[in-house]
Amino acid sequence: MFSSIGFIGTGTMGAAVARAAVKGAQGAPVLLANRTRSKAEAVARELGAQTADNETVARECSLIFLGVKPQMMEQMLSGLVPILKARKDRFVLASMAAGLDARRIQEMAGGAYPVICLMPNTPVAVGAGVVQYYGVDATEEELSDFQNLLSAAGMIDRVGPERLNAASAVSGCGPAFCAMFIEALADGGVACGLPRDKALAYAAQMLAGSARMVLETGAHPGALKDAVCSPGGSTIQGVRALEKGGLRAAAMDAVLAAYEKTQELGKK
Repeated sequence: MFSSIGFIGTGTMGAAVARAAVKGAQGAPVLLANRTRSKAEAVARELGAQTADNETVARECSLIFLGVKPQMMEQMLSGLVPILKARKDRFVLASMAAGLDARRIQEMAGGAYPVICLMPNTPVAVGAGVVQYYGVDATEEELSDFQNLLSAAGMIDRVGPERLNAASAVSGCGPAFCAMFIEALADGGVACGLPRDKALAYAAQMLAGSARMVLETGAHPGALKDAVCSPGGSTIQGVRALEKGGLRAAAMDAVLAAYEKTQELGKK
């Protein structure tokens, strides 16, 4: 296992992954650093972790999560290059930056260090997320330890480097799409006379249950949809309205738009 774990960047995604990592750290120290120190301090209090600065994390931690935005990564790492080069022990960099592949992270960090690229989503904070990852110059033991470390996050899946951006477009961006759908369903419920809090709770639980049915039964979503649509019933009329509004085409377009943007980020 990693002897110490550090986070540079504790924004929404960094904090979400930190919550899972603390559970899997098996007592190893977890250090949190952020440009706005008060954010790191708030997360540290919640998790029982330690606060630090970027330089301390870069100098001491055996697994270093890089949780900064892609466009900020090069500038942030440039200040740490001397510290990383001075290290004599082995360490692993774990980048959450969309669009930046492992070789690009190595280039920015100034050395052929082991790199794990991961794409988590925000539900990892509640143990119901998805994390896809791959490693470059990391050992199988390090990759196994990494997967075990984040096991409390939800589904952890190792993928080929060429698939990470596509995975990001589905499960990394998807929580925003799902949140919009939940909100829209709740708005519909309110329009039908439901109190707002009830409508939101019903919509969210319904979506969680429907997703669980797909995962646990292995049934095709189309078959699950058909099972709810009685001949001449209410549901098929709702399905008709969704088809008329282009729900499926819009969802596909959202994933493709997110994928294309992620690809674009990697070229800058």
